Amino acid sequence: MKAFILAAGRGERLRPLTDTLPKPLLEAGGKPLIVWHLERLANSCFKDIVINCAHLGEKIVAALGDGRRFGLSIRYSQEPPGALETAGGIARALPLIGDETFLVVNGDIWCDWDFRRAHALVGRHAHLVLVDNPGEHAGGDFCLECRPVRS
Repeated sequence: MKAFILAAGRGERLRPLTDTLPKPLLEAGGKPLIVWHLERLANSCFKDIVINCAHLGEKIVAALGDGRRFGLSIRYSQEPPGALETAGGIARALPLIGDETFLVVNGDIWCDWDFRRAHALVGRHAHLVLVDNPGEHAGGDFCLECRPVRS
């Protein structure tokens, strides 16, 4: 199974920090956010990673390289300026990802979901892992409306 890391966003809410550094390269706990993911993915039996880039993407490529130092193989899906949003970024990267089940992770967050659990989800159409919105942003960026499945 491959993993796809979303790393193309502008990071508007963190300006001016993201004027010179892409959000996934901002440090938390002594290392860039995206590095936390790469290390955990490598420790969870992932080997092939695709990362999309747009805003300051060359800095992500320079910082992570081909992934060897993490025990991974990293390929990059370059997006046009302004990025393509989540679905557009995934669609553009599909030639690098392939037709098999893949894991998608936001490169600008920290999470403690056990990535090894993804291997048991092969063959499923989708499996979402969500967290509650924080108090300071209670409305969130999107919402899910659950409807009963009709048979």
